[in-house]
Amino acid sequence: MPEFWVASGHHLTRLDRAGRMRVTDELILAWLARPEVLPPHDACAAERGLHKRLTASPRAKVSEMELTALKDRDAQENWRFLLGLRDRLLAAGSVEEGYAQIVRDGVTVPAVFMAQLVQLILRNALDGCEDPQVLRAAECFFRPQRSHVKDNKLLMADEELVQLYEQEMHASPLTAMFSGGVDSLDVLGGGNEWTYWSRSDAHTMVLNFGGDPEARRGMAQAIEAFVRHMLGLEVTITPQSRADDVDLRWFVGLDPVGTAIGNALWHGQPMPATLVGLFRLEVADSTRIRPELRGQPIWLILGLGADGAIRMKPQNLLTGLPLAEPALN
Repeated sequence: MPEFWVASGHHLTRLDRAGRMRVTDELILAWLARPEVLPPHDACAAERGLHKRLTASPRAKVSEMELTALKDRDAQENWRFLLGLRDRLLAAGSVEEGYAQIVRDGVTVPAVFMAQLVQLILRNALDGCEDPQVLRAAECFFRPQRSHVKDNKLLMADEELVQLYEQEMHASPLTAMFSGGVDSLDVLGGGNEWTYWSRSDAHTMVLNFGGDPEARRGMAQAIEAFVRHMLGLEVTITPQSRADDVDLRWFVGLDPVGTAIGNALWHGQPMPATLVGLFRLEVADSTRIRPELRGQPIWLILGLGADGAIRMKPQNLLTGLPLAEPALN
């Protein structure tokens, strides 16, 4: 089976009987090796000592006194976030349940750690998937995308990669000109899908979201897998090519812009931003849905920010569906 997203750390976890990931010492060690956590060369002795102690004993308790002993206040905050996340996931029993608790309780977690959790959960939910269109679309859940219009088609490129190209252009315009910039990246599709496996961790393939129906199908199936894995809910999601006569009796914004678009349409106001994705969600078991909405489609809306970015919020899928029982209990 082809491997993908090795950087997620999925291979460092162990699955319980329900197929959910238990946090292992190996996974915690991988987090301790992240650049945001590794003590810099000028770190104080207390921070270097703390890192060394946790490397030897990843589940070791850390007192508030130890954290306040760190001279760098930013380092204190980073360690509090990481250790709080570690302890929450260990207490929850699985990565999935820990993430669900974070979403349910509205706990503030740095974006980089939330993205790490979402990638890890999706890697588990999509284990065995052999469709690069689904996997590339799923990257949008945990990596912001930058829009790029070419031949009147909306393309999505990894935002971090785009920013690197932009920095290169400012630093050396001549080098950027010869490299081709973002336009030189491969657009997924047309026979190059096999190359995805060797560079899934580099995030260098562009998603032809506006011009290739396969890309939108991939997004729909990625959402289905996430909802199934996290909520135990079998759903069918269908991409829509038109937004005519859509009864927004219930909708979920897949990103903040999508939520703003849905709210505006609900109140009969003009769309405040560009709609880039509309999906129809239907639940197989209608008893899982609130009685007044059974038989009605649920609409998923994806929008484009004014800065040209697309920043999905998969947690909206856990809290926004009209389930008969609370989605996260």
